[in-house]
Amino acid sequence: MQFSVYQESQIGGRKINQDRMGYSFTRDALLLVLADGMGGHLRGEVAASIFMQTMSSAFQKGATPYVKKPERFLEEAFMEAHQEIHRYRATNNLPDTPRTTAVACLIQHNIATWAHCGDSRLYWMRRGQILGRTRDHSHIEHMIDKGMADPSERSTHPDRNKLYNCIGASSLPKVDVARPASLQSGDVLMLCSDGLWSMLSDEEMVHRLSTQTIVRAIPDMISTATAIAGDKGDNATALAIMWQGSPEVETPNALSADMATVISTMMLPENLVSTTIQTSTEPENPSEVDAFNDDEIEKAIAEIRGAIEKSSKIIN
Repeated sequence: MQFSVYQESQIGGRKINQDRMGYSFTRDALLLVLADGMGGHLRGEVAASIFMQTMSSAFQKGATPYVKKPERFLEEAFMEAHQEIHRYRATNNLPDTPRTTAVACLIQHNIATWAHCGDSRLYWMRRGQILGRTRDHSHIEHMIDKGMADPSERSTHPDRNKLYNCIGASSLPKVDVARPASLQSGDVLMLCSDGLWSMLSDEEMVHRLSTQTIVRAIPDMISTATAIAGDKGDNATALAIMWQGSPEVETPNALSADMATVISTMMLPENLVSTTIQTSTEPENPSEVDAFNDDEIEKAIAEIRGAIEKSSKIIN
């Protein structure tokens, strides 16, 4: 596999950042994860962190070096995260269970499979067009499905932020798993929280991602979203990849590749799992932003190079 990646988060007008994001990969599989802790409930950032850690742990156990049944993996991992959040509530004697929305995408053998709960979104784009997008588990989407509201009301309806599905609620979540999608070199996949997509239209996001590298487009979009939202704006977070597939395949768009962020896994040992997902449930500084910065990118690349060199010595 070969892909370029970038992720960033800004706190916006909130006191703490309840968004979490990260990814894990082996030689043959890549897992992208984003969770948006629900601010209307106690410790939403903890629910988001538990979701991230559960997904990462499940991937490390199941990707050997790829996951045998992607759809089942995603559904079971979402359910396990839901159970872990309830265990956290019971252990800490909380009056209510922390909750989070979430979206995750598993990519292997040029096939992407994604799942979500709530209104954390995934966009799949190719040559300036949206080929796929998650559908929010919100009241407005339910009304549109029933013919009780027009699609044009998605961004203005007073019930657009009311959700009926999430991780950590009293009832079991409905894990919405999409059909597998066949990726081509140059495709962009972006996971984002509602703090981003609620401030920018789909058309604007697609335009930026098709005319800039993800390294430029993501921070530009997040900065714009937080500026529009102002002092009372939500956390804004996005994780995006530009897919290349095999290293031998040239990316068709010159804007698609930023060599500083390209990761190639072809030479990795089968048993190596690399991850950017933090293991701490509650950070020492709750206002700390969980962004994967340039230093962490260089560290991840160094880890890969070290593993390749170690593998070469063993072979020789």
